Amino acid sequence: MKSLNLKISTLSILTFIITTGYCFSQQGSVVVNQDKKITTLLEVKKEMNKNEPDSDRYKIQIYSGNRSSAESAQREFNSNFTDWKATLEYETPNFKIWAGNYRTRLEADRALKKIKNKFPAAFIFRPKK
Repeated sequence: MKSLNLKISTLSILTFIITTGYCFSQQGSVVVNQDKKITTLLEVKKEMNKNEPDSDRYKIQIYSGNRSSAESAQREFNSNFTDWKATLEYETPNFKIWAGNYRTRLEADRALKKIKNKFPAAFIFRPKK
């Protein structure tokens, strides 16, 4: 009789443990209902942010020197890197090629890593106000 009670107790405990595992496990999925215009608004916001004052942004300098070499470097950069726009700037006495308009140093570092393969003298800086 004792062994029968032990078997029933063990079986009951085992059944209880297995049943509790199934009762508390959950599966589900999340569905995000989002207006389609949100992606359009985000793109417009990105474009607007590109035109903000650059004083608190990071840029990458690609080249500094005479005008003809600067224009050549700008053409080469624009043909190799379509993600970023290179601009020609003049700071006496040199013409400089600046690329990007990065909000954080991390963004600029990631871009610089790619750019350095083609332009080893490139570096990150913040333009003067």
